[in-house]
Amino acid sequence: MMKKMMLGLAACFSVSMARAQLTPFELSKDKNYTATYSQVISYYTALAKTNSQMKLINYGITDIGKPLTLVVLSRDRIFDPAAAKKQHKRVLLINNGIHPGEPEGIDASMMFARDLLKKRGLPKDVVICIVALYNIDGSFNRGVSRINQNGPTSYGFRGNSRNLDLNRDFIKADSRNTWALETIINTWQPEVFLDNHTSDGADYQYVMTLIETQKDKQNPTLAKYTSEKLSPELYRRMKKSGFEMTPYVEAEDNTPDSGIVSFLETPRFATGYTSQHNIISYITETHMLKAFDKRVYATYDFMQALVDIVERDAKLIGEVKAKADAQVSAQKTFALGWKPDMQHYDTLMFNGFTAGYKTSEVSGMPRLYYDRSKPYTKPIKYYDNYLPTISVEKPVAYIIPQAWGKVIELYKLNKVAMRPLAHDTTLDVQMYYIADSKTPNRPYEGHYLHSNVKLNPADMKIKFYAGDYVVYVNQPLNRFIVETLEPQGVDSYFAWNFFDSIFDEKEYYSAYVFEDVAAGLLKKQPELRQKLEDARAKDPVLAKSASAQLNFVYRNSPYFEKTYLRYPVARLLTDAKLDLK
Repeated sequence: MMKKMMLGLAACFSVSMARAQLTPFELSKDKNYTATYSQVISYYTALAKTNSQMKLINYGITDIGKPLTLVVLSRDRIFDPAAAKKQHKRVLLINNGIHPGEPEGIDASMMFARDLLKKRGLPKDVVICIVALYNIDGSFNRGVSRINQNGPTSYGFRGNSRNLDLNRDFIKADSRNTWALETIINTWQPEVFLDNHTSDGADYQYVMTLIETQKDKQNPTLAKYTSEKLSPELYRRMKKSGFEMTPYVEAEDNTPDSGIVSFLETPRFATGYTSQHNIISYITETHMLKAFDKRVYATYDFMQALVDIVERDAKLIGEVKAKADAQVSAQKTFALGWKPDMQHYDTLMFNGFTAGYKTSEVSGMPRLYYDRSKPYTKPIKYYDNYLPTISVEKPVAYIIPQAWGKVIELYKLNKVAMRPLAHDTTLDVQMYYIADSKTPNRPYEGHYLHSNVKLNPADMKIKFYAGDYVVYVNQPLNRFIVETLEPQGVDSYFAWNFFDSIFDEKEYYSAYVFEDVAAGLLKKQPELRQKLEDARAKDPVLAKSASAQLNFVYRNSPYFEKTYLRYPVARLLTDAKLDLK
């Protein structure tokens, strides 16, 4: 009798432990539930207590006051990033919940981590790092804000506590969330990065779509490996798993029938930022209208496929990463902007639904709809080629005055090699003057982005001071350096308003005083008088305005401030021996 009781108690304990290892998603009746932040952290904490191959590490503090939790899975119990590199382990970083309303990765990763520890076994040559839930702020703002999405029953909000879209914040790093995640990226230095999402847009048959770093802006060595080996194998394995993939669907016109254009992730996006660090990067985009459980399981299967391939190719990935770093260190020309090549395209077989138009019950006008009773499989155009719109030759070095503190702090965060001047030094450099730029009337993610920037370069002598930073452009982070410091870069620091104070004039004149000074200048400088006369001849408005003519003389005089519209970061074009700390 006692033996039966003991066996019964053991069985009950076993069932209890098994249920304790199930995620809130798995425990929910209809598999239409995503875990809350508290449930996520509690789950991983309990899992870590019983598994020595798992460790939770907190990084920084997010905008809502919570630390960012990283789940580290290591077969050899290596939880130090430097030790992992020394032992030639590849690092795979998985990010979840950047948009908490797109939560599949959160729930799939909880199951995936458990199964790797309990069933499948961890890979030998890969350390897996999982950001448990990135946008903690948005996850607390729980509701049903994504009207286009089929479940779960409740989920988080896209914006964080500052109403920032964290997937537009990477290069500017306004949020403390971003600082924490970039600390993780630059500490662990992953070779492969995955960001899990849910799509918006057209209707089609696929549960899973994929964004990969656009091949034409990726380093050629990395692009060759991903396009010829890694990505095709991911597509093959996902089809075998039952979740056939297609490239992310961004239609050239209203529907996929018109063709789809590969997504260009600029550095404001997670994978645009990581690609600047020569990290192989992917974004999963499960389809918003498919059942939530299918989206979770598709994400799970993708992560399993990615881990298996990275383990298989661990040595090769290390080699291509090292080669890419060396190539970028020596690279001379860098693209600052891109556009799709609409003259050349590939063809892919696409599983869609027939689109049509019917009368809207809201407006009485034609509206788009997809007829799921009419699926199709047919070839469509895939515009996967991009052309650079503007390029620049790198200088020997950039010199960043220490006054621009956020730039310096972001460079330190990103582990850019740079050294301060030991003494005040006057150097021959190239400076840019901002000739023109376009700025919208409304802010985007808290900024009035500058675009279509026109520059007037000028060679001059500039005095720099002890403590100003010299950044040589001979390192693996060259893309990050050039794309942030060249004002014409689509996501440069100039574009994001880091330097907007240069648009302000700080000195002016009293007209009645400057009248006499201006008259003297015109007498002493015939070339200035001729310049004024030429300007009057070309501009009737100027010719009729006394104040405008006086201002013209002032702006062309030695009294006008030389720093007005002058971009403060200098380009050192010839190597010079500098005394650096």
